[in-house]
Amino acid sequence: MSDIRPVVARHQARREDIGDLVTRRPAAPPERLDPFLFINHHGPQTYPPHNRGLPFGPHPHRGFETVTFILEGELAHSDSGGHESVIHAGGVQWMTAGRGLVHAELSPESFKREGGPLEILQLWVNLPARLKLTEPAYRGLEAADIPRVAAAEGKAVIELISGDFGGVKGPVDSIADIAMTVLRLRPGARLDLPVAPERNVFLYVVAGAPRVGGTQVAAHEQVELGAGDTVRIEADADATIIFGHGVPYREPIVAHGPFVMNRPEEIVAAIEDYRAGRLGAL
Repeated sequence: MSDIRPVVARHQARREDIGDLVTRRPAAPPERLDPFLFINHHGPQTYPPHNRGLPFGPHPHRGFETVTFILEGELAHSDSGGHESVIHAGGVQWMTAGRGLVHAELSPESFKREGGPLEILQLWVNLPARLKLTEPAYRGLEAADIPRVAAAEGKAVIELISGDFGGVKGPVDSIADIAMTVLRLRPGARLDLPVAPERNVFLYVVAGAPRVGGTQVAAHEQVELGAGDTVRIEADADATIIFGHGVPYREPIVAHGPFVMNRPEEIVAAIEDYRAGRLGAL
């Protein structure tokens, strides 16, 4: 018999706009959601023609991964490792910063010229100490690259990015064993997702007001879940959810801007390496 995980805390995202970019951030404590650090939710909004686009020009990262969900609009990625892509609505960008790189996340010229709807979420996922200085990597997935698994008698779709469900494996092979999905529920859906008891769950409601473990959750809320081996999600109306899970590292976290390491001296080293150009450049 399944042991349903209860909701033990809810964290409503706060508005923290970046210029004209609508931005929300739930203040969930990362030490309780290890290995997940935080999520930024940009939009939804509509850009007019001849706009300036996204403001995320070249900047460094070290010690973690970013998983970026493009729900609407499009996003151009380039980094000092030589990776470049433009990913459109429904796609995902998965970047492993590892030992460090410099990257930019900007709107393509066509979007700046024509405008249009935009909604993008970026999740920061920690790396364990043994992988902090791994070689940087990047994978860009368009919507067609992501398997869609029907569930809940056809009333839910699981967009499988990493991990597996129902015998289907996601296209990203996570070096830290992170499972990551987008869940899309229709009215009447009841979805039971198995998660091993030792793994922590990441769950953020992008849109809708589903019930999680019997508790009503609002849009733009991130929840913490208690013990159990199953996550039950029910919906009376359409809902979109970012859902993932991973084994906690239980290691110290020292974060400073774009660097997430285990010890203060590692942050100092990251800053020195960046200033010396050892993370590369665009």
